[in-house]
Amino acid sequence: MRLLLSALALCAAVLGHAADKEYPLVDAQEVRARGGLPNFFLKAQTTGSEVKIGYLGGSITAQSGWRVQTLAHFKKAYPQSSFAEINAAIGGTGSDLGVFRVQQDVLSKGPDLLFVEFAVNDGGADPQRIIRCMEGIVRQTWKTNPKTDICFVYTLTEALSPAMLEGKLQRSASAMEKVADFYGIPSITLGMEVAKLAKAGKLLWRAPLPKTDAEKAALGDKFVFAPDSVHPHESTGHVLYTQAIVRSLTALAIANNAPTPHVSNLALDPANWERATLVPVSSAKLSDGLAPADMKTDAVAKGWSNRLPSMVKLTKPGQSIEFKFKGTHCAIYDIVGPAGGVVAVTLDGKAQKPVQRIDAYCTYPRLANFIVGTDLPEGVHTVRLELLADPIDKAAVLAKNKNKIDKPERFAPLEFYPGGLLLVGELVP
Repeated sequence: MRLLLSALALCAAVLGHAADKEYPLVDAQEVRARGGLPNFFLKAQTTGSEVKIGYLGGSITAQSGWRVQTLAHFKKAYPQSSFAEINAAIGGTGSDLGVFRVQQDVLSKGPDLLFVEFAVNDGGADPQRIIRCMEGIVRQTWKTNPKTDICFVYTLTEALSPAMLEGKLQRSASAMEKVADFYGIPSITLGMEVAKLAKAGKLLWRAPLPKTDAEKAALGDKFVFAPDSVHPHESTGHVLYTQAIVRSLTALAIANNAPTPHVSNLALDPANWERATLVPVSSAKLSDGLAPADMKTDAVAKGWSNRLPSMVKLTKPGQSIEFKFKGTHCAIYDIVGPAGGVVAVTLDGKAQKPVQRIDAYCTYPRLANFIVGTDLPEGVHTVRLELLADPIDKAAVLAKNKNKIDKPERFAPLEFYPGGLLLVGELVP
């Protein structure tokens, strides 16, 4: 998520007032019940049921915060049933990755309820792209199981708070509301109390939790939200988030229609990403000497076997992967980190800008993705990715975030670790 925060203000400025006119900000409201969660409540209230709750989101959901706390609430509120979570949160990622991985990471495990949390990580994204991705998540979910209920939840950061302080949802959440309205999906704004405290001058967006009586006294009536203005403290900011959900459940229960399968015949945006698929990179043509890594034993691959469908390790300049797909969008799901190198990208025979697989936050490996081509004409497209020998001043890259090289041997390699092809369309021979 930190990758996105430094660019939020700039992205918002670039989108400008024209976007605000085309996608007006929606009035902030803690809960919009719409169709409620009828199938979920019925199953939760049925003795002996096994209820699965999916949590699809970024690092705020990955924390042991509102996700863990809401699951505990459901277990206590419905002791006659058993509850299990499907934790599908990945830090630093938005709906543009979530729409590709929802099938593998969530729907394949049979959720009864799916919470979707991308309002922060989508903070600088194009509103229409957000709509297409969120609609793709909804349509994939109901195509897989029409009885799965969905709830959008909107988290908040200091950088995204100005709209909330004026009683409006931030642009990303406002875009998501278009999808929620169209499909009758309930939504919960988790940051209403946060914004209320901030507007009253009683919120500390960025501060450590007090440890001593003296530190607590020094705070007075101030509420400490997070250590970094983004990721709430589990015992403070996340509690506010959880309380918002618990309060909203009453409205969602009252709003319930009779339990029924969800229907999604018509589309809000016909160009939505319902066709988004995650294809193993091992399905591509690999250059001589390359082979898929063993996801169970390989030192790099096994740490990501729960997310990446496969992995190929490009470690020598000139190694490449090639594939063809029929569709309109292509991105690569991979790992960035200290060993990252530079990748040459060729789309339909035309060289694209090379992609560097290390950034200022890469003191450790993490999941990431990059776009090869988007909004392409419907048809067959060819892609080639080749590892280059281009050197990278990694010390200078890290310095942009005040990080340093700790062990030179970790940063010496120039490698590329793709694991999945993110396609709006399908792979073709």
